[in-house]
Amino acid sequence: MDPKLLLVEDEPEMLEEMHTYLQREGFRVLTACTGKEALAIARSERPELVVLDWMLPEKSGIDVCRELRQTSHCGIIMVTARSDESDKIVGLEIGADDYLTKPFSLRELSSRIRALLRRLHGPEDRSMLERDNLIISESKCQVFMDGKEIQLTPTEFKILYTLAARPGMVFTRLHLLKVALEDEYTGYERTMDSHIRNLRRKLGDDPANPRYIQTVYGFGYRFGERS
Repeated sequence: MDPKLLLVEDEPEMLEEMHTYLQREGFRVLTACTGKEALAIARSERPELVVLDWMLPEKSGIDVCRELRQTSHCGIIMVTARSDESDKIVGLEIGADDYLTKPFSLRELSSRIRALLRRLHGPEDRSMLERDNLIISESKCQVFMDGKEIQLTPTEFKILYTLAARPGMVFTRLHLLKVALEDEYTGYERTMDSHIRNLRRKLGDDPANPRYIQTVYGFGYRFGERS
């Protein structure tokens, strides 16, 4: 079945253009014009991916993203006219998987959507990792700590799996960005630090003495070798 998308945009002409183009690309497309409407549709329709404008009436895109992350594993692409890197980091830290700055082409939007869907689904033949008190299932994109599931975004999961698959190996920020975002990474290496902070917080990893994700100063990150 074709992937189900939710487009959230308060500019009617832009929303209609995205809707028409993505339908022709083979997606099932839902639309919303406000933050509250987006949350209602997401709860009832459970889209696989949400394209979410930052500036929305009634409830901002940031608030919508934060609430979605409490209940959903869907992919989230933030769309905004804001170009500052600090704004991008804010979006990633609250759970967005990718960030698209206006103006952008519809072709680029479709490419970003397909790349994120590939990360969400992946191939069927996947493996499971057991690291210390963590179980990481790549086929189901799930992480369990002491039997309790840890809620990660698709991007966070990809980073964690990459590190955990090779304990002790050092990965640069740029390499992790390329792995996590595939062909759509932006090259802003600081965004990787945001993802790492989120991962450590969710794993209960003390940044001063991390058990799982360790910083190798001047190089990047590695997964602790204890097993």
